[in-house]
Amino acid sequence: MSDDALARWRVLLGRREQLEGGERDAQLEQAAQLLDELYGGSGGGDDPAQDRRGGLGEGHALNVPKWVDDVGELFPRAAKEVLERELIRKRGISELLERPDILERVEPSMELVKTLLTHRELMNEKTRVLARKIIDQVVQELKEKLRVNVEPAITGAIRRDRHSPRKVPKNLDVKTTVRKNLQHWDGDRKRLLVDRLFFYAAERNTRPWHIIIAVDQSGSMLGSAIFSAVMASIFAELPAVKTSLFLFDTEIADLSDQVGQPVDVLLQIQLGGGTHIAKAVRYAGQLVREPAKTIVVLITDFYEGGPEADLIHEVKFLAESGVRMVGLGALGYDARPEYCKSTAKKCRKVGMDILVCTPEKLAESMARIIRG
Repeated sequence: MSDDALARWRVLLGRREQLEGGERDAQLEQAAQLLDELYGGSGGGDDPAQDRRGGLGEGHALNVPKWVDDVGELFPRAAKEVLERELIRKRGISELLERPDILERVEPSMELVKTLLTHRELMNEKTRVLARKIIDQVVQELKEKLRVNVEPAITGAIRRDRHSPRKVPKNLDVKTTVRKNLQHWDGDRKRLLVDRLFFYAAERNTRPWHIIIAVDQSGSMLGSAIFSAVMASIFAELPAVKTSLFLFDTEIADLSDQVGQPVDVLLQIQLGGGTHIAKAVRYAGQLVREPAKTIVVLITDFYEGGPEADLIHEVKFLAESGVRMVGLGALGYDARPEYCKSTAKKCRKVGMDILVCTPEKLAESMARIIRG
């Protein structure tokens, strides 16, 4: 059955094994590869039980979000809908989307969350309610795990970017105290006479630092988007940080008013479509009020749908204005980044830090920026 189905799709697409001159047609070849992954990959046999195992396994070879994204670019809408439904049937997740009693028995995991987010429009109402509870459970567990390291890194850095008149011994800034009192060095006695002590601020009631997080909605970025939404919710709870969050493809969806509800943010992600990164960076610039106290975190695969030169110009403009720019090709623990390194390299040359890292490493990087 799989061979016949694959053959029918290839005929429908007009695929030819070779073009004149022996060159392959890149788009048709990529389309055929997507069909091979659906009909010829693991989990595509005649055993339904085997199909179900293939669909839910952690080590499954098919990257569902990326597959859906690529299908959206290469196939017409009607064909895309047929292929997505075929994916669900063959990969054994149709029952998950239709029967909440089965979904309840599945162990909540990041991979399950990705699957539910990718196919949430195909769920019935009862399953959608249960799916939201599962996503919320996984997100809250992830948030508590990240908070342990992320929150202290940021708050610790913020407390050290200014001083306080309150003389709290544990907050003594030794380096600044020594530097400011070097003029009182007694060479004969070889002692430093301290005229004034400097102390870090223990708390801040204002929000001097503004973190702007821009999240690419490409299917390949779904894992990073989940971590980004969780990180944004942690930042939003810090007393000394103002957090803005928006999603983008060719349009902008500003969700700053929902930044503290990561599940609500994730349920509004629309996978697939084009990508206009320059437009996203330009929008981020519109949110900036104090450049020297602003960090823009751009989560994207750097595959720009618009003119690359526009993206480089926007990054350079913000960087030169004093905004700290951080670009993430991937954010997570087991992320295998597939991003455009040439474009990322050009962004780095004009002032953007390019990272592929864990959430903790991102927090450490941002703390270094805040500390100066």
